Amino acid sequence: MKPAIWLDGSLCDADSARVSVFDHGLTVGDGVFETVKATEGQPFALTRHLRRLARSAEGLGLPEPDLDEVRRGCMEVLKAHPVPFGRLRITYTGGLSPLGSDRGTAGPTLVVALAEASRRPDATAVITVPWARNERGALAGLKTTSYGENVVALARAREQDASEALFGNTVGALCEGTGTNVFVVLDGELHTPPLSSGCLAGITRALVLEWVGAKETDLPLEALSRAEEVFLTSTTRDVQGVHRVDTRTLPGAPGPVTADALRIFTERAAADIDP
Repeated sequence: MKPAIWLDGSLCDADSARVSVFDHGLTVGDGVFETVKATEGQPFALTRHLRRLARSAEGLGLPEPDLDEVRRGCMEVLKAHPVPFGRLRITYTGGLSPLGSDRGTAGPTLVVALAEASRRPDATAVITVPWARNERGALAGLKTTSYGENVVALARAREQDASEALFGNTVGALCEGTGTNVFVVLDGELHTPPLSSGCLAGITRALVLEWVGAKETDLPLEALSRAEEVFLTSTTRDVQGVHRVDTRTLPGAPGPVTADALRIFTERAAADIDP
């Protein structure tokens, strides 16, 4: 069975799904997206993801998405192509447009696709990179398809046998990963960068703050060198410990704070598929 794709209001298979080469999402990265965890055909925290999709679209100046239509597309794709564990991708772009930065008048493009995914190990390695997140940029805090700098940083991480790269921002504060939020334990207390750092308002980040509790703290990037524990959060990682930051090893990862956060998150998520 070929994966089903929801494209502008109807289902099609991967071979017949077509988006114009003049789509603004392709030519200039004018689009927003969400990645939703799907387990046994059920999306997790879909309402929160749809709300963030709308916030990102507003921030980019795209027309307001029809969230009922997006939800319908998600459910149709999941019904047509159920997988035990998958990554549901919602992409919403500026649509057919002239070549260049000006947006066209044809209206946006909506694509929903699903791919099977592998569950992540309990702990992983990360690196820091010399490039900065611009916390004052027009795209700060928006989940856009302009992911070029993440591609470069993640490739650097792969070269160093790591699965994620962490950024500071323009003032040297700890910010986020290419596709994750970061939490650190300092003197036994759990901290994560505030949204003012320029990091994305991650769905899993928000749930950990609500369910586990942590301080939103401006921290220098160097805090990673003295943290007792470090963990990442994201849609497909949930809560994942870090056993190495650059060349520094964190023995015993995931540590007790991380393990407790993962336990609480797993229990609460199992009790409510759309918290």
